[in-house]
Amino acid sequence: MVLTEDFGVGKRAGWRPDKLREHREAHGLTLEEAGEQLRLVAEQAGLKGVPAANPQTLSQHETGESYPGPSYRRAYCLLYRATEPSLGFRPALPGEETKFEVSPLPQQRNGLHVIAVERALTRITDGDGFDSYSWQQRVMEAWKRRRTGGDPHRPCVILVGGYAGSGKTEFARFLTQLTGWPLVDKDPLTRPLVEPLLAALGSQAHDRHTELYRTKVRPAEYAALMQAVYSHVSCGISAVVTAPFIAELTDRQWMERLINKCAAHGVDVAPVWVRCDVESMHEYISHRGAARDAWKLERWDEYVATVNVELRPAVPHLVVDNRMGAAISLADQARQAIGVGAA
Repeated sequence: MVLTEDFGVGKRAGWRPDKLREHREAHGLTLEEAGEQLRLVAEQAGLKGVPAANPQTLSQHETGESYPGPSYRRAYCLLYRATEPSLGFRPALPGEETKFEVSPLPQQRNGLHVIAVERALTRITDGDGFDSYSWQQRVMEAWKRRRTGGDPHRPCVILVGGYAGSGKTEFARFLTQLTGWPLVDKDPLTRPLVEPLLAALGSQAHDRHTELYRTKVRPAEYAALMQAVYSHVSCGISAVVTAPFIAELTDRQWMERLINKCAAHGVDVAPVWVRCDVESMHEYISHRGAARDAWKLERWDEYVATVNVELRPAVPHLVVDNRMGAAISLADQARQAIGVGAA
């Protein structure tokens, strides 16, 4: 039994805290030096939740007295340029690459910024009838062309969906940072209208679970979101769109209408489903502290009963495997390599 930062006393399958010490010593760092660099990389990456990276905290992580929370784990991966499995935080997922180690040499050497981006994109795999390799290359080419101009491909609307806390918004932001395509994010776009509307209808501003929200507000919310998307489509502009899209991605007719409407303007559609495990979703939701998540956390068992981790879109799509934060950790390292921070 070990003390964790998130859930008090509990077990962590496959946790090897000694690996952290091995990596620190391999980098020639003392606990004090590691703490200073951990705070620095967290600040540069825009990570929150690493305020007390002092020697005592790091020592507790290395001895197994305290399991690092998600922000700490992401910062450690950036500091040591490694994956969570290679740092001993968890076992590797099936097919997850764990043997590579990014050298701490300057970023310009050996094209490490390109390698880091390619690794992050390997988390995108075939879902059902979609050529993931070609699509990965397309994202890479778009990123590279930002410095030279011109894109021979048709515009593309990327729909990034997934359950709350799955990492969909962070992955969508990562794609915008690579491609330069605009981000259309449901929550900041619609919240200024949704919350007053809920209040006017006699509900709470952060209601996302009642029948009132589902039948009266949610349809209008998604209609507003898609109008913003169609404004890009009508101009032939690529966009990255993120929202849960639980009902929409699984509705073949809805998806086919969207695909056909976009095709009429010469725009492709790439549905992306962010796969995640229930434990990681709970961890992400707990740490972000959003008011709209309060009901989920208070009635977690009731909420999680509605979550189907095997859910997939009804049309050919792509899958990002973010179980245990695997995809976002690699995205963090790619951001660091190309000199941009997390949003």
